[in-house]
Amino acid sequence: MESQPPRIRVAISGGGLAGASLIQALLKHPQLDAHIFESAPMFKEAGMAIGVTRNALTALDLLGSAAVKALENARAVPMRGVRFLLAQGDKPGTVLDEVDYDSSGNKRLTSIVHRADFLRELLSSVPQDRMHPSKKLSNITTDADSDEVTMHFTDGTVHKTDILIGADGIHSTVRKFILGEDDPASAPRNTGVWTAMTLQPYAQARANIGTEAVDLDSPFEHSWIGKGSFVMHNLLSKGQLVQFVIAARDRTEGKADEWHRLVSSEEIKSAVQGWPDHLVKAIDALLCAQPTQPAMYLWDHAPARRYVSGPVCIMGDAAHATTPWQGSGGGMSLEDSMILSSLLGEVKTAAEAKVALGVYDHVRRARTQRIVQSSRETGEILLGGDAVDAYLREPGSFLHRWEFILDLDVERHRDDALRELHAALNEAHQTS
Repeated sequence: MESQPPRIRVAISGGGLAGASLIQALLKHPQLDAHIFESAPMFKEAGMAIGVTRNALTALDLLGSAAVKALENARAVPMRGVRFLLAQGDKPGTVLDEVDYDSSGNKRLTSIVHRADFLRELLSSVPQDRMHPSKKLSNITTDADSDEVTMHFTDGTVHKTDILIGADGIHSTVRKFILGEDDPASAPRNTGVWTAMTLQPYAQARANIGTEAVDLDSPFEHSWIGKGSFVMHNLLSKGQLVQFVIAARDRTEGKADEWHRLVSSEEIKSAVQGWPDHLVKAIDALLCAQPTQPAMYLWDHAPARRYVSGPVCIMGDAAHATTPWQGSGGGMSLEDSMILSSLLGEVKTAAEAKVALGVYDHVRRARTQRIVQSSRETGEILLGGDAVDAYLREPGSFLHRWEFILDLDVERHRDDALRELHAALNEAHQTS
């Protein structure tokens, strides 16, 4: 009887949404022995809810029914539409642009989901023996002869693998290994914008924001554009919760390396001075009840020259951390997982898996880095930049900025990657 080839060992460093969606997709491939390692004692997520936009919803479809079910079980709320409005200037309340699926005919726009709920559901079907908490990665070494990767953890233990995928977030250790500690793109950059958020029960948020703006029967995401400030609200958890977010340019002497700060209620009120009365009242009630609110700065990554080095690659925020202005951070992670799992599902050996990583780098890097840059530029507009006037002169033009993100033919994107992989494998086999 012919012996079966050894399974390909795949290690994922990072137990957030990127790593969780990837391991769930890899489990269906019997030739892959996939494990996920998380630095924290528990697999969990925190922070703002995320939008799963049309392209990411298609990526979920291609990841499989379990991934689709995870979003549903996480009580995501599909938005009927999104609306961008001016909060200041000559005509406060003017709609800069909007989309309404009732009129557009495309009912897949974006679904809002709480990160923690989505992560829990993605990991619910992953066997416990594949999940390894309290494993903070400290160093990576590779064997020059075999290409075997050794993960070194801060607790003194090691794990050997054929393929290492860094899904370890914006502070990624794996990114530094791939690019080198001295590469300027190995560390994130502060945008100088802070954001504070609150999750409020539906009834309370509706009473403060307004019954038309917060309506589960007609769920819209609203974004208000000020002069150096921005407010957004949407629904999640099947309408039980409303997310209310404010962002503003830092007016303090903040340090470039700061990640968090406390923002005073006075500073929040100053950021929305001159806004429509109902919004000012809502902000006062929802964000200014305490003297201070915890806030975090928005960071992103400069373009990396590569996402792969031999048997090691990065994905999600480790590869292309982005600002949230175009709601695409989570979506890019899901696209990454779909492409990586599709490619790795086709390979039979560790050597072929390395080829797959090279294809992943080629097909994903340009798109994701374009989105990071576009999000930065969109943030300047949403914080009241000069470009707002140009979009006002061309009604309906602002949402064109999202077209290259949302309208990607995701299935074709996958098929192109698979064709490239098969061509590369054929060439490798012919020359070996």
